[in-house]
Amino acid sequence: MALCWSGLRFDTRYMTFRVKACNKAVAGEFSEPITLETHTFLFKLDAASAHQNLKVEDLSVEWDSCGGKVQEICKDKNRTNQSPMHSPARVSLMSPKRGPTTRVGRDRFTAESYTVLADTMIDAGQQYWEVRFDKDSKAFAVGVALRSLGRFDQLGKSSASWCIHLNNWLQQSLTAKHNNKARTLDCAIPDRIGVYCNYEEGVLSFYDAKLKQLMHTFRAKFTQPIIPAFMVWNGTFSVKTGLQVPSVVQSGQRKNSNTSSSNASLT
Repeated sequence: MALCWSGLRFDTRYMTFRVKACNKAVAGEFSEPITLETHTFLFKLDAASAHQNLKVEDLSVEWDSCGGKVQEICKDKNRTNQSPMHSPARVSLMSPKRGPTTRVGRDRFTAESYTVLADTMIDAGQQYWEVRFDKDSKAFAVGVALRSLGRFDQLGKSSASWCIHLNNWLQQSLTAKHNNKARTLDCAIPDRIGVYCNYEEGVLSFYDAKLKQLMHTFRAKFTQPIIPAFMVWNGTFSVKTGLQVPSVVQSGQRKNSNTSSSNASLT
């Protein structure tokens, strides 16, 4: 037996209940408590994945041209001031229980991949988030990526990422990028970009968040979880999560299902 509820509100807990099977002869045991609720998609930025030149604070990022240099200076000082107790030879003899613990995660982005990922993956459902960015940034990108995105890979330049890319270096351009292919977008640069993802349908759409106008849609077949991804060079941005998919975006997706841009249109 299947039950269907309509008109449920976003990010709301409705009830907790238990169920059991029964017939005329006998009744079974009650199930564990079940909570009926609608979930919101919340994430923060994973500072451990960020390029050293990106200063990350929860949901905001600021470019720091000296970030990597400062960390290298600190490392050099630590090596110089290191006591015999913490020398490489001494550490190698320490008991595993006393050894330093490390965070299990991906490698930090490096070289010219000024990238940071979210700390939460998407593997189901429809999700929506927005990003406000400095339009004077030399470069900025927002999109999604597979966990396998290489630490040297720039967003949109491999098959593991999809993005909208703003370039202010030498000549201004706004493009949709995937697998090292790009399509120039004929639209004004917005103050905020809204990102809509329908995982099961393989739809990734970008909107002018203020006007709710569609900028571009990728159509893909997601076979593994994807992660919100961001890039900035000489600029700043901030992200807003936990948002309900706007009704105008929902209706627009239905209208544009047969006319939206696709990966195949990228040249």
